[in-house]
Amino acid sequence: MGTELQMLAWAIALGLVHLFLDAALKTSQRGLAWNAGARDGEPRPLEGVAGRVNRAFNNFLESFPMFAAAVLAVALMERGSAQTALGAQLYFWARLVYIPAYASGIPYVRSLVWAVSLVGILMVLVAAF
Repeated sequence: MGTELQMLAWAIALGLVHLFLDAALKTSQRGLAWNAGARDGEPRPLEGVAGRVNRAFNNFLESFPMFAAAVLAVALMERGSAQTALGAQLYFWARLVYIPAYASGIPYVRSLVWAVSLVGILMVLVAAF
């Protein structure tokens, strides 16, 4: 398995960890009854770290399909290279750093880390053309 596919597998694992973290923080604010219930109606907004982790998870859900598609396209076309491997690694490590960067609320840091993850996607995608 190439580096790109390994990073894709690790990104899936990271997504699962992020999902569980998001769910735990939501439950801590909204309660177990909300989590186990039908969730009808509009829930109260998440605050603080829980809200930031939730927004970071939503951002992951926006970028991950593009990353996965780029990696799979490159793998199917057998166009993997040092550049695509580095791009996949940049995406994964940036997304890993993105969670605590966003959760901490430090201005500009999360935007910079997000930009690194986007560069990683682009480095993989370029090989598909």
